[in-house]
Amino acid sequence: MNVGSFVCSCAGTCDIDLEAARDGIDHVDVAASSRMLCQDGLSGMEHVIEEHDLDQLIVTCPEAPAQEKITEAATENGLHPDAVSFVDQREGAGWVHGESEATAKTARMVNARYAGLEHESVHQSLTHEAGDAVAVVGDAETAAALAEDADVTLIANGNDYANSDYDLEDVTIERGRVVAVDGKYGEFEVTVRAQVTEDCIACMKCVHEGPDGAVTRYPVDIDPEVDDESLAECCPTDAIDLDGVERTLEVDQVVHPSATDSARGGRIGFYTAPITSEKIASIERHLGGLTKPEFLDLEMDVCAAGDSSRVGCNECVEACPHDAVERSGIDEVEFNTELCQNCGACTSSCPTGATQLREPSNERIAREVEELLTPDEVEDSWIPGRGGSGLEESVVAFVCSEQAADALAEYGRLAAAGREDIEYPPILPVQVNCTDTVGEAHVMHVLACGADGVAIVGCGGDCLHSGPDPKAELVRRLDVATDDLGLGKRVEFFAPDPNEPRAFVEEISTFVVGLEESPIPEGEHEATGEIDDPERENPAFDSHGWTLESVRAILEHVDPEREVIRGLKDFGRVEVDDACTLTPTCSTLCPTDALRRTQAGLEFNHERCVNCGLCEDGCVENAITVEEGLDLSLLPENQPSESADDADGDADPAWTQVFEGSMLECKNCGTEFTSERSAERIKGEVGDLVSGMAPNADGSIFDYCPECRSMLLYSRGDD
Repeated sequence: MNVGSFVCSCAGTCDIDLEAARDGIDHVDVAASSRMLCQDGLSGMEHVIEEHDLDQLIVTCPEAPAQEKITEAATENGLHPDAVSFVDQREGAGWVHGESEATAKTARMVNARYAGLEHESVHQSLTHEAGDAVAVVGDAETAAALAEDADVTLIANGNDYANSDYDLEDVTIERGRVVAVDGKYGEFEVTVRAQVTEDCIACMKCVHEGPDGAVTRYPVDIDPEVDDESLAECCPTDAIDLDGVERTLEVDQVVHPSATDSARGGRIGFYTAPITSEKIASIERHLGGLTKPEFLDLEMDVCAAGDSSRVGCNECVEACPHDAVERSGIDEVEFNTELCQNCGACTSSCPTGATQLREPSNERIAREVEELLTPDEVEDSWIPGRGGSGLEESVVAFVCSEQAADALAEYGRLAAAGREDIEYPPILPVQVNCTDTVGEAHVMHVLACGADGVAIVGCGGDCLHSGPDPKAELVRRLDVATDDLGLGKRVEFFAPDPNEPRAFVEEISTFVVGLEESPIPEGEHEATGEIDDPERENPAFDSHGWTLESVRAILEHVDPEREVIRGLKDFGRVEVDDACTLTPTCSTLCPTDALRRTQAGLEFNHERCVNCGLCEDGCVENAITVEEGLDLSLLPENQPSESADDADGDADPAWTQVFEGSMLECKNCGTEFTSERSAERIKGEVGDLVSGMAPNADGSIFDYCPECRSMLLYSRGDD
């Protein structure tokens, strides 16, 4: 792949040193610049494409019409439209930062985009079939608007449509009030309750005799607050039931304006207020089914959801705001990928990597971060700053691609138009689908790469996916973890409001100015996303392994005062008390093979434990307790080499003995069949009852495995 980068100063309105920006761009085959690339510079760009035989372009241009011109010129020179990628050097850099910061930031963003493109996922799609049935709750206008293309049922929800202002001729009108909406796109079930049954013939007798306004004419229904028994007596068809009768309607999509939903982005096919033209268009697009990108890579072989009818890790189910993940069985979870909204909540919460976003993948994010935090290495650095990087502070910002990105762009436009005096520190952006994508692994990796801080920049106060206070719990936990590591608090969440630029400028400036320089050098760490354990089959860049790798990189430069790093949810510490009888339940249940039974007792591998709690829940003796946190003393590099033995008798410092006990060998065949502690306990409980039952036994029958014990008991009949 031959890649060219083109930097534009947008007619000189961007405060960027074009020559210096070109010097700061790495990896590409050619770096060029123009004062007005989309106009005077197009012929020069075409010449560079031809001369260097380019097949991929990275262009600094955020303006849609200009992007169309540049893409058209590139395609006329043989490039595919998707081979042109754009970077915002204007609203997010040259219009809100000083020249040196904007120049350095622009170069780094181009480098990061190059790294991201190298790890871009191949597009895949999935298809989900559905019908045309749409239930609209109490909204005649929407029902009428959809009636031409869809099979619409208008649920009155207490309204009277006898004199409707809308054409409802092609709409089926159902009486009743909605009490529940269950299911998913293509399989919704709407439960309605009415005081009038299907036997109603609309004779109007109850309307005439009922209290004013208590009975609707079309459809005929009675207010559930009415308790006049005489109404039931007046009905000639016995169609009135004041206790209410429920029925279920099956539809493919639901429009329920008055419904409340903590995740306002909602499920596919489920729409709440406000009902906009965009939502109407979405409903129509989803009639008959949908084809959408496949957002997730799933490797359920490493899922820690449970085993043997016991519930284990439930992180993805609890995290998903769109009902796209469900616990289909006690010990398994199921992904309804057609409902996935690409927010990343399940992927950032999953400790094992069983679910990961396809785009941007964790590896793509990691490579973009590493490029953003690579200092400029041009001899006689063109911009003064720490380490010649051109930036006084290095703060990586995970920016939500929805409301947050729009707000930052608006700040740039306000500054350029002279409407607001806006200038804030040059945070280095990594765009994510939603801040739900960001988990502890992403943040710890940024810090391992030498960033002074991490800004999570999301939707204003109420995330389109997660609802209010997004990432508050993550920030709280990570503040504890970075404090324990000796780094101090270095993470904060920001919700920029496009109408309140000064508030954001003050908040981000206060955060950045308050950061101390990181003790970790920039540009030295390159993640593999894994830990050195050949028997661990998790995919690279799973949260647990990636976080642990990052913490180890951080520990090379800090000296934490605590052995246990709190706040990291994907790590568990196992303690075992004297009630343990060495039954194999815990080691059998453990989905990450972090427990094993040996001749000397029970051993624990802290590198593998993801804090799912299955061992604690499944322990028949209630002898196991699992506590959250990363215990540095249990990592193999901090263990004496003789601390544990593997099956071959060789030292394996990854394993720590958590319970000491011996296995009992059968006196007849030599097979290990139970622990000495278990045998002693059973002998104490029933030994007197079975004494003398096997006279041929050499000692107690409890010293024999079940097979040999059976033979001894059987052979006593031969004497």
